[in-house]
Amino acid sequence: MKFKTRKTAVAAMVGTALFCSPYLASAQEAEVENEQEAKKDVELILVTGSFVRRSENFESPSPLAVVDSVAIDAIGAKNIADITQTLTINTGAENNPDAFTQNATAGTSNINLRGLGVASTLVLLNNKRQVVTAQPTNEGLNFVDTSSLVPMIAIDRMEVVKDGASALYGSDAVAGVVNFITKRNYDGAMVSVDYQDGAHGDNKEYVLQGLWGATGDKGNVIAAISYTNRSPLFISDRRLSRPQDDTSALGNPASFFIAPGVPVIDPFGCEEFGGFPQILAPEGTVPGLDVGLCGFDFGPFYSYVPDESRINAYTRAEYEFTDDITWTTEIGMARNRAERGGAPSFPILTAPVVPDYHPQNPFGRAVSFFGRAEGNGQPGDAANTESDTFRFSTNLQGVTDSGFWEISYTRAVNDFVFSVPDVLNTEFQLALLGFGGSNCNPVLGTPGEGSCEFFNPFATSYTSAPNSDYVLNSFTAKQVIDSKSDLEVFEAFTSFDTFEMGGGYAALALGVQYRENSLRQDYDELSNQDSFTFVIGNPDLDGSQDVWAAFGELALPVSDELDVQIALRYEDYGGSIGSTVDPKLAISWRATDDFSLRGSISTSFRAPTVFLAQGGATSLQQVVDPVQGAQAFVAVRTSGNEDLKPEESTAYNIGFSYEPFRDLSIELDYWNFEFEDLIIQENAQALLNADPTDTSRIVRAGDPLTGPVLQINNTYVNASSLETSGIDFVSSYKMETELGNFTPTIQATYITKYDLNDPQAGDIDGAGRRNFNNIGVSSPELRMNIGLNWQHDVHAANLFLRYVSSYDDDQNCADGTSNTGGCANGFYEIDSMLTVDAQYNIDLGSVFDTDQSYVLTIGGVNLFDEEPPQVFTNSGFDSKVHDPRGRQIYARLAIEF
Repeated sequence: MKFKTRKTAVAAMVGTALFCSPYLASAQEAEVENEQEAKKDVELILVTGSFVRRSENFESPSPLAVVDSVAIDAIGAKNIADITQTLTINTGAENNPDAFTQNATAGTSNINLRGLGVASTLVLLNNKRQVVTAQPTNEGLNFVDTSSLVPMIAIDRMEVVKDGASALYGSDAVAGVVNFITKRNYDGAMVSVDYQDGAHGDNKEYVLQGLWGATGDKGNVIAAISYTNRSPLFISDRRLSRPQDDTSALGNPASFFIAPGVPVIDPFGCEEFGGFPQILAPEGTVPGLDVGLCGFDFGPFYSYVPDESRINAYTRAEYEFTDDITWTTEIGMARNRAERGGAPSFPILTAPVVPDYHPQNPFGRAVSFFGRAEGNGQPGDAANTESDTFRFSTNLQGVTDSGFWEISYTRAVNDFVFSVPDVLNTEFQLALLGFGGSNCNPVLGTPGEGSCEFFNPFATSYTSAPNSDYVLNSFTAKQVIDSKSDLEVFEAFTSFDTFEMGGGYAALALGVQYRENSLRQDYDELSNQDSFTFVIGNPDLDGSQDVWAAFGELALPVSDELDVQIALRYEDYGGSIGSTVDPKLAISWRATDDFSLRGSISTSFRAPTVFLAQGGATSLQQVVDPVQGAQAFVAVRTSGNEDLKPEESTAYNIGFSYEPFRDLSIELDYWNFEFEDLIIQENAQALLNADPTDTSRIVRAGDPLTGPVLQINNTYVNASSLETSGIDFVSSYKMETELGNFTPTIQATYITKYDLNDPQAGDIDGAGRRNFNNIGVSSPELRMNIGLNWQHDVHAANLFLRYVSSYDDDQNCADGTSNTGGCANGFYEIDSMLTVDAQYNIDLGSVFDTDQSYVLTIGGVNLFDEEPPQVFTNSGFDSKVHDPRGRQIYARLAIEF
């Protein structure tokens, strides 16, 4: 059995001309994998989005996109996130981590097709499932971490099914499928060295990669390894936010409640020690004291880009037992480490009491502390993530007279450890009472004597009465979440010809699948007891979910011009979730030699995950408090909901391909997804807006109705509906001249609808909106990439323009004030952004006529160092849309032996 790589006319143009996104090729004639020569000498192909192998000229009725390795190199991608972040069909992915959007998942990356959620796109490697991260996002979604997938040097291409594929692949293919195909039949060795330097701070990146492969009469093997080291970029290196955007009401110097609802600023000082006083009442309201808060600018301590290191290894072996039976095995591993910056300490949300006898207490009475243990003048405390992924997949394939069969087994595990320092509730209160210190016995000791010390929460700690490390260390500990996600999949399917039709033989594919997903989260003992003052804690989680599935697909070549695909999948989750049957119908009609139409309609069913039903977490989020009329940085504590129902959706796509003359290709698709009972995390801002005095949901300091908000309690619910639709447009034209080949390309996605029914916010028109106040994601209406590729002899160059349209920020009003109850003059507009990327490469091996291939590449991303549009929020930009790094200059040397 022989496996080949094929490119059809459109896909070949796309690959060699670096077509779309600017390299994304939305093609009906997709580049394919696992091709075989059947005994009849007819080449059969298997396209992502089908289990039926067809003749080489088959056009899939589903909209497909292909990004090949040549196109990947053209954008200077160092990792998969660099690819997906530029896809116009990808909206709201979390690839630019910060503490405010990726609290515990720094160092990871994901895909979010159509803005339907990072868990709604099925990610495959060589057609096989991947394990999801054991640590969820802030929204409680476990996703496939693309940074742990496979070394970039081993990727041959990426194929995307854009119209939903649950009828073929299961419930987690709601938004579509992204299938990464590795190189095969590679003979030789290759090494590459990448260096990238950012324009701001010390943000650099090194990538070393190696690939080796060998082929023989009976099989082949490849092995790849990569090492990545990325230095951090801190907010202080490139301040995009205003100080007030990153200012917390809880600081050090701090504020103190002398009575419910009456906070006063530390009388020993605030502004002179770096604080930001916020006066809440006229002078003299409390004689000798300022009623208000002493804010703390935590922004400079946090990082746009964490300090990261990654090791990724992959090997694939293939052996032919006979001409008709082939065995393939893959083994992969990834070791990722990331450290993101953080404030010296978190806000203390437990309202501890400073006793009247505290030696530094100037009030002569007991007061409540409203601040943090450490603030201005102290070094930041980092949060760390450690992610280790292991994957094993093996399958046996066979060819029959009328089709083929495959049996496979996949096992993958992700171990994820997240740790972050925080203050302990009881120990901190004891330190305020004078019983601080690890050697202090609060029962037998005397406050402030011997091994028992006072913690000084007042500004005199900066001058005459500093705190000792002994007392600080006694109430500080690390919250550690040790999580493990486990995936096991057994699958078998077969495809065979059935009866002859006008365009050839109809083919039927039948298959069964069993998969088990398990998730365990082991919190440290202190977290189990809710011992921390900000991250609080959580009980452990240990759950699993097993799914039985049966699926079928019928490919009907009705005539030489008309192909029909019918697919049906049954999945049984058992228990309260139950089962589902989801169909798909897709049609392709080649009206003329240069014009074809396609259309598809399908349904999907997405079950609540183990984490959504049973898990829980505390995340750090920024909100706008309508009571205080100010922004607040709060703890959002989310609990699982075992009463969740599965979400259901319907998707359809209508499109055409047109090639009016040679080398000009035009693709256009209209897509629509409609969800019911959408599973979402309640939006913290929406909860606060709906009832800011709901004491069961909103926790405040001092007065429970009017005091500063500290914590919001929420859960996961079934929202009413979400409907999104839009248009994808792709075109390229290849021009041959004496100066070389020029290929201009354009690829764009326009969102026509993103309508939400939010349980708290109500009906929302979310297209062209940041959707801060509801369950949606940032949805600029237009994303477009325009490219120009030039090739001549040993030289090649690329120029890319990337455009993101403006959109409204519903967190802020047009005048720049916070949206606390509606904006009379409309929302603040986030500006559009246009960046320019360029690259030049030369084949030095050909220039110097060497036995080895030496290719030197020099390029730049965002060459004019455009700042992302300002948003009046934490970190100052929208991390789910824009990149904060600015200009990145890179160089690569690839050597092939």
